[in-house]
Amino acid sequence: MIKTRKSIAKKFKVTGSGKVLHRAPGKRHFLRNKTVKQKRRMSQDKPCSPGVTKFVKIGCPNLF
Repeated sequence: MIKTRKSIAKKFKVTGSGKVLHRAPGKRHFLRNKTVKQKRRMSQDKPCSPGVTKFVKIGCPNLF
């Protein structure tokens, strides 16, 4: 049995269809300088690139 990398499991989410999502960066501080549209877009999860998806599958085999 392969162990799950907990650091990867906390940062990424897998959808029902198998897509890997991550949180958008930039929503921690300096929010006064950003527009409402930027902040709204940052609160949505973004799909990962194929290269990152490969590492998530290796590190968290139980998510798939």
